[in-house]
Amino acid sequence: MTAPGPASIAKPWGLVATFSLGFIALLTGQMAALAALSWWFGAKLSGMPDFSGDGVAVTIVIAVSTPVQVGLLALFAQRRGIGTADYLGWTWPRRSEVVFGVAAIIAVIVVTNIVSWLLGRGLVTQFQSDIYRTAGAAGWLPMLWLWLAVVVATPIGEETLFRGFLFRGWLQSPRDAWPVIILSALLFALIHVQYDWYVTGQVFAFGVLLGWIRWATGSTLLTILLHGVINLEGMLETVVQSWFS
Repeated sequence: MTAPGPASIAKPWGLVATFSLGFIALLTGQMAALAALSWWFGAKLSGMPDFSGDGVAVTIVIAVSTPVQVGLLALFAQRRGIGTADYLGWTWPRRSEVVFGVAAIIAVIVVTNIVSWLLGRGLVTQFQSDIYRTAGAAGWLPMLWLWLAVVVATPIGEETLFRGFLFRGWLQSPRDAWPVIILSALLFALIHVQYDWYVTGQVFAFGVLLGWIRWATGSTLLTILLHGVINLEGMLETVVQSWFS
C-alpha cells in the first residue's frame, strides 16, 4: 500500500472559507433564536420588540443559538477529514495549564476591576442588571436557566467559534499566531454589541488572553472553562450589586 500523497493530507479550511463558514454558523444560530423568540412571545418577526434587556429572552437566544452554531461548526470541521475534537481544540488540558489559566484570568479580572474603580465606572453594566432583574421577576426557574445560559452555554458557543473554528482555520503557520489571536479577539469583542466602548475593550483584552492560552495549550476546552469563570464572576458581581440597590 502506498502512502497518501500531499494532496490527500487533510487540511483546515482556508482563510476566507473559515470566516464565511463561521459567519454562516453564527447567523444561522441567531436566525433560529429569532424564530424561537417569535414563537415564545407570540411576536411577528416584522415587528419584534426590543428584548435586549429581557433575561428570559436572552436565555432563549443563548439556549437556541448555541447548539445550532456549535453543531454547524462541528459539521464544517468534520468535512475536512480531521477529527472534530482535534479541529476545534476540544482536548483536555493538563492540570498545570488549568491552574495557570485560572490564575491568569483572576489576575486580569482584578486589574480590570481596579481600573474601572479608579475611573469611577461601575463593575456591573446596565445590560447585566437588566437581564438579572427581569429573569428574577419571572421566577426562580428562569433565573436558573439564565445562570446556565451565561456561565455554561455562552462560553461553549463563543469559544468553539472564536478560539476553536476560526483559530484553527486561520492559523496556517506558527508566525500567524499573534495576528490570529488579535483578530479573533477583535471579532469576539465586536459581537458584544450590548456594551459600550470601555467594556468592549475589556472583552477584547480577555479575548487576547484566551487566544494566547488557546495557542499555548492547544485546548479550547480550557478557554471554555476560563470564559465560564469570567462570566461567573460577572454574575456574582451582579448579585452583590442587587443586594445593595
